[in-house]
Amino acid sequence: MKMLINVPETVVADALRGMAAAHPELAVDVENRVIVRRDAPVAGQVALVSGGGSGHEPLHGGFVGPGMLTAACPGEVFTSPVPDQMVRAAAAVDSGAGVLFVVKNYTGDVLNFDMAAELAEDEGIQVAKVLVNDDVAVTDSLYTAGRRGTGATLFVEKIAGAAAHEGRPLEQVEALARRVNDSSRSFGFALSAVTTPAKGTPTFDLPAGELELGIGIHGEPGRERRPMMTSGEIAEAAVDAVLTDLAPRNPVLVLVNGMGATPLLELYGFNAEVQRILRGRGVAVARTLVGNYVTSLDMAGASVTLCEIDEELLGLWDAPVSTPGLRWGM
Repeated sequence: MKMLINVPETVVADALRGMAAAHPELAVDVENRVIVRRDAPVAGQVALVSGGGSGHEPLHGGFVGPGMLTAACPGEVFTSPVPDQMVRAAAAVDSGAGVLFVVKNYTGDVLNFDMAAELAEDEGIQVAKVLVNDDVAVTDSLYTAGRRGTGATLFVEKIAGAAAHEGRPLEQVEALARRVNDSSRSFGFALSAVTTPAKGTPTFDLPAGELELGIGIHGEPGRERRPMMTSGEIAEAAVDAVLTDLAPRNPVLVLVNGMGATPLLELYGFNAEVQRILRGRGVAVARTLVGNYVTSLDMAGASVTLCEIDEELLGLWDAPVSTPGLRWGM
């Protein structure tokens, strides 16, 4: 496989150096693998810290900035960051109002963030945690006990980040983050396998003419493999899976998320099918976001995330945000 890298061993460090050069509003510690808002800590504001394996960009480092995350901890490709990174990040951003850890439900992330929370509290930092587990495809997977955390991570980080920006206390920011997670469901599919820099070849076999329904963002197996389907047929399968588990009575936020190698031309066409199906099911759509946000390196495919909202959550979603990966209103 051809990749735009030097050597696999330095791919994350090289990316962080490039990110630092492109975004002077961020303080990027390449050696310790921590990305922080340069103006942190922000007096009177709860700090949001998240992180996970690299390879899902712009998640999480691309979501650091006003109105979203205060810091992010990138691990090696598809590998959890370590507790020292998280403690360093929490110490750098804590203003005294507390820190909320946003954790995707993968075993390594959960264990390391739990350990980091204990260490941070030993240093006098008040820490709360929210676990994102929105994926309806499978209950347990190669990396997870319970449901995987996927696209809803963006909704949690944006809405909780807006609440923190308003100066709400830690208890309220945590409660909002949990409400967003509880109101969100996701389902993804792959048209091609993912290739990691270390391996250099696809991590699983997906023959030509087939697709995998229900994959995770590390290429974990899904529910089933089928012959290739049309965009409309795939949208039916994905939306059915989400609405089987989520029966919204209020409008929803829609995220049509590319896995990294699917062009926007295809994603917008897929979104048209998702919207058609939601209209047919009587589901009102408040806002839609289309693009590559929670990716899996070079995997072709997409995911659909729905989040049932009310006026409060919609107002926080619409609130200004300024990050490398998400920006409006500022």
